[in-house]
Parts: sequence; structure tokens; C-alpha cells
Amino acid sequence: MGSMTVIQPERTIPALPQSDAETYAAWFACLAEPMRVRLLHAIATTPGSVSVGQLAEMVGVRQPTVSHHLRKLADAGFVTLAKVGTSTRVAINPTCCTGLPHAADAVMGMLNTRPCCPTDLPADVTTRAMADADLEAVRKIYAQGIATGHATFETEVPDVEALKGKWKAGHRWVAEADGRVVGWAAASPVSDREVYAGVAETSVYVAEDARGRGVGKALLYRQVTEADAAGLWTLQTSIFPENRASLSLHHQAGYRTVGVRERVARHHGVWRDTVLLERRSPIEETAFGTVPRADGEDCSTS
Repeated sequence: MGSMTVIQPERTIPALPQSDAETYAAWFACLAEPMRVRLLHAIATTPGSVSVGQLAEMVGVRQPTVSHHLRKLADAGFVTLAKVGTSTRVAINPTCCTGLPHAADAVMGMLNTRPCCPTDLPADVTTRAMADADLEAVRKIYAQGIATGHATFETEVPDVEALKGKWKAGHRWVAEADGRVVGWAAASPVSDREVYAGVAETSVYVAEDARGRGVGKALLYRQVTEADAAGLWTLQTSIFPENRASLSLHHQAGYRTVGVRERVARHHGVWRDTVLLERRSPIEETAFGTVPRADGEDCSTS
């Protein structure tokens, strides 16, 4: 899984803009009524669309009451209502599947406006392409990440040949400071199918004695800008929710939270959750063709 073993966040997220606060408050106010939460859940978990009558049966209340709450949900942009003959069909607004979690993350300080990448990079850290001669240092840093218990599901460091075969060519980097390798970043293909040629799984690790000085930020900057230039249109990573510093830094680099994968795997005998994040390239034209943009969509879009 992708990860970052930095311990402390390296930048304070600025105050939430007033306009965003007003938008999110309106959403949360709409959901302050438990019946609307139940209805939204029923709609979101029903494939396609559902009729008002079906919803009334699902939640056990009269249709006029359901209709009242649906109008409120529609006004907030959570659902869409469409007349089909004499029936009203209700469907989830798909942008809410990411817009509402995004709002919660923003309020809780987990993300900022999605930038291209971090710009306040440390002057004493440099990054360069990883060479085979760096792999032993890379393995040592990898082992330190494994030891934290919050970096990866791996319990043993892969050998050199396994690492060389795992990563995409041209997408492995190291960071240097004080004349030594203090961190590394790499991207792995998610599939050998052509349609996923521009999608990669990323990892970032920082040496134990170099955390908190911007090494992770420098590596992320190199990783995402080089990925954009090479035509990769989606970077994805999975991070343990306990690793808040890593989540914060990835959000600063333009990643967004896709969702939480609950109890996705056992780690040292304990079920663990992971947060799935992804970053879309800001460059519309890539080496693989034009990438459609979804910028500007929010939960109120219908």
C-alpha cells in the first residue's frame, strides 16, 4: 500500500473560507433531521432510482412525509427527482458521493483546496532518480516504515530484485540531505491492461531521523510533477487513518479522499482500515489522450 512515515504535519492548513463554511453548514443542517439521513442512505444504497412509494415502505413512514423530506434533500442537492409517468423516481446525486465526504474532511482539517502540489519545499533537500545503488538504503528506510506499524501491511522488506520489478520505470525517486539518502518515492502499475496505463499506486517513505524537515513534501512534489509530465492521469494510494501526517501531506499535493475501506485486511492479527486517496492530473492532454476534467463539481450539482 502507498504510505508516508512522516510523523508531524509540515504545514498548517489555512482557515476554512466563509463561502465553503456556509455551503457545508447548509448541507449539515439538511441532514440534522434523522429521517433525511435514513432516506439518503436508502437512496444511496439502492441501485439506479427508487420511487417515493418504495422509499415509504423502506423507512416505514407515510408518503407525504417522505415527499416533504425528499424536497429538502433535493433543494440541498443530495438527490435528484424525476417524473416517470405518474411516479416520481428518486436517485442519488453522484457528486455527493465525494462532495459530502470532502466537506467532512475540510471541516476536520484533513484537506485544503486541492493544489497542484506543495511549493514551500525545503532548501536543504534534493531529489533525483533512484539508482540501483540506492536500493539498500531504500530497503533500510522501508524497514523503518514497517517498524512504525502505520505505514504498510508488509511485515518484511522485499529484496532488491522484487523492488526493481515492482515499480514503474521512470517513476522511482530518492531524496538526499546531508550527503545521504533520507527518503524515497515510487509508483507501481495498478494493472497490465492498456486502459489503466496512466494509473499508478504510489508510496513515499522518509528515514526515521529525517522526519519533520520537509523530505516527504519534496518527494511528493517530484513524484506528482513527474507523473503529470509523463502522462499519468491518476495516482492512488492507501494510507492507515492513524497516519494523519501522511494524509495531510497527500491532500496538500492534490490528492482527495475517495473513501475508507473498513477492515480491509488483518495486520499483526488486527483488522485495519485504510483511507483510499487519488489524484487526477491537472493536465487535460496526456500522452494517452485527452482526460476529461471534473473540476468545479460539488454536492449541489444536479
